[in-house]
Amino acid sequence: MQKTVEATQRSFNTIRTGRANASLLDRVMVEYYGTPTPLKSLANINTPDASTITIQPYDRGSMNLIEKAISLSDIGLTPNNDGSTIRLNIPPLTSDRRKELVKMAAKMAEEGKVSIRNIRRDAIDSIRKQEKSGDVSEDEARDTQDSVQKLTDKYIQRIDQILAEKEKDILTI
Repeated sequence: MQKTVEATQRSFNTIRTGRANASLLDRVMVEYYGTPTPLKSLANINTPDASTITIQPYDRGSMNLIEKAISLSDIGLTPNNDGSTIRLNIPPLTSDRRKELVKMAAKMAEEGKVSIRNIRRDAIDSIRKQEKSGDVSEDEARDTQDSVQKLTDKYIQRIDQILAEKEKDILTI
């Protein structure tokens, strides 16, 4: 469940806020010598100011590949290539776009919650099997199921908390 919360947090990091953030490019994969490679292993990514991300490839031959991968990705930014550096200008978000991003964050949070609930279901099924086979008494099974439910509630609350922070970040102008 902790790993699910961390994965949801990483998903949230890929959502744009009003500021430039290098983690926006975490999911961008570049087709490098026929192999999908993460952008951060092919280039140095910096944020010199609040509205710009600069990408300096380690291999200048990969400039066009990186530019193409960014253009085809779902981040919605157009790369500007000056020969040695690729610049991504982060435009200010409109209120409609902010609402869209909040909906996207809510969808990611819901996926995290579903994943946590699936883990709970698997744990409870395992407890019931142990109870049927006689490894665990009925009272122990009930207590364990209650503790699994409490853990589930705790982690779902943590995802809600992270979502509230991300919504605040997105809606802050």
